[in-house]
Amino acid sequence: MYFIVEKRKIWFLISLILILPSLLFMAWSGATRGEILPLSIDYTGGSVWEIGFSQAVQPAAVRQVFVDAGYGDTTVFTVNNDSTAQIKFKPVDAAEKERLRLLLEEKFGESQELTYRSLGPAVGREVSQAAWVALIAASLLILLYIAWAFRSVPHPFRYGVAAVVALAHDVLVSLSFLSLMNLVAGWELDALTLTAILTVIGYSVNDTVVIFDRLRENIHRYRNESLAVVANRSIIETATRSIGTQITVFLIVVAILVLGGATLQQFVATMLVGFISGMYSSIFTATPILVAWDERSLFDRNGQQVSSLKAAA
Repeated sequence: MYFIVEKRKIWFLISLILILPSLLFMAWSGATRGEILPLSIDYTGGSVWEIGFSQAVQPAAVRQVFVDAGYGDTTVFTVNNDSTAQIKFKPVDAAEKERLRLLLEEKFGESQELTYRSLGPAVGREVSQAAWVALIAASLLILLYIAWAFRSVPHPFRYGVAAVVALAHDVLVSLSFLSLMNLVAGWELDALTLTAILTVIGYSVNDTVVIFDRLRENIHRYRNESLAVVANRSIIETATRSIGTQITVFLIVVAILVLGGATLQQFVATMLVGFISGMYSSIFTATPILVAWDERSLFDRNGQQVSSLKAAA
């Protein structure tokens, strides 16, 4: 028998190390910048400029023009066709806008302004608040649903709490990665990154429920075994399925990361880190929390491995 949940002191310590950068960064950013996360123009306000060119353009090449001009948080997408670019960047005055237009024409030839509009910070704040409300509401609904779905086992509410804790773990790990990349490469939290984090939440919950569902079956099947033994058994039994699914997902995400270009790099990289964290938290966070709660001991009690082994025998 593998002793997985019995070693939860190690797993919880690893989790703390992974999420600590995000907590420290948010504290530092809140104290020095007035905002706990590095928000992009999607939330702080900025300009949206849609330009048509006489030739097909690559979003990464257009973005590089703005990066070289000092606008590192610029995002660029092609819309309608490959010769029309939508550019989001910090607010600028008329003279700076004209300078940027000349830089674009110098590299890509004649251009035509299709639309230019500004997104005010008030709108950005409303979107940001709505995102946080949606995240909290989703967490509460997940907790209640899992508690209801596992009503046939003792203490079903604990399953919901453990799943939400694992979910929060994955969000914080993703934010830790974003925080480090903000210091290294100037990454900011934009709408795509928020989408990546929400995707991670769904993936994390699904992976956790797979293990919990097997745990529910085994609790009824092995009534004379302790929860720690049943939990270890359930993790091992679902490992093949989980690993196979995760490898498939990772291959696809890595392919997009390598081939998707600079525009998708932040989105895909954040999602990849979140997926890895989701795989980890389902096994080494959510399930050990259930056992710790059942044993009323955050860390493994002395001699627990011996008693678990006897129960398994």
